[in-house]
Amino acid sequence: MKNKLVLIGCLLFLSMTAFAQSQKSQKSMLYSNNPKLAKNKKLVYDFWRSVLEGGHLELAPKYMLETYIQHNPNVPTGRQGFIDFFSKFAKARPIVDTIKGPLIAIVAEGDRVILSFKAVHPDPKDQTKTYTTTSFEMLRIEKGKVAEHWDSALKE
Repeated sequence: MKNKLVLIGCLLFLSMTAFAQSQKSQKSMLYSNNPKLAKNKKLVYDFWRSVLEGGHLELAPKYMLETYIQHNPNVPTGRQGFIDFFSKFAKARPIVDTIKGPLIAIVAEGDRVILSFKAVHPDPKDQTKTYTTTSFEMLRIEKGKVAEHWDSALKE
């Protein structure tokens, strides 16, 4: 429980300061004094750029365990379920050096890596306006691969 509270505190701090430091290099977010945490951050970073944003589903076995657990209610669990779901709309494109989404922070603790992104949405009370919030993706690493994923997605 104490680790979770520390992690939540770190996320809040990083999210607040990251908005003010939008020019911060994504590569610097991969740094950690702990080599294992740095390796986990890099794995998630590369997975996100290559498979999710790059659409290279053929690389999923390089990054994901076959027994991958998915907590997003719209995506089937298992690596093959992930591939089958994303193959309906993913199109392979060149893999770029940075995550395209507005990445705010990458935080690693134990076997978990959290990506936080800036998210802009239409204001439900006034469709002519938008508001800014933060979305989070959490991935668990096991045996050097992505083993599990959580986000705040609602069932579609």
